[in-house]
Formats: sequence, C-alpha cells, structure tokens
Amino acid sequence: MKWLELVLVAGSTLLAAVTVTVLYALGVRLTAIAGDTRTAQPGWIRPLSYLCFGLCGLAVLFGLYLIIPYFSK
Repeated sequence: MKWLELVLVAGSTLLAAVTVTVLYALGVRLTAIAGDTRTAQPGWIRPLSYLCFGLCGLAVLFGLYLIIPYFSK
C-alpha cells in the first residue's frame, strides 16, 4: 500500500473540511454582527459575510467537480 498517498488524501480532506467549516462559521458570525441594531457597524461587514458564503459554496462545488467523474473527463 502507498502510505504517502493515503496521508496526502487524508490531510487534504481534513484541510478542505476545516476550510469549509471555518468559512461558513465566519459567514454566520459576520451576518449576526451586521444584523445587530444596538451598535453601529461598518458597512463592509455584510459584504464580507457574503464573500465567506460564496467562497464556501465555491469550495463545495470544486469538491463536487473532483468527485463526479463526468466533469473531470
């Protein structure tokens, strides 16, 4: 068995899962901060949260592109 390839796949899977989770959690947190009406927030927080959600979606779509054989022909 090729152990180096196994470690490489496991590491990249862990990195991808952590990246998607952090981007989604950061997007949720920034959306909550932008929706807080008690304090005045800078105008760049809500677009930054949408950017986090967009990057999360792109990471998921790229993972689907890698998994589905039809797209990688």
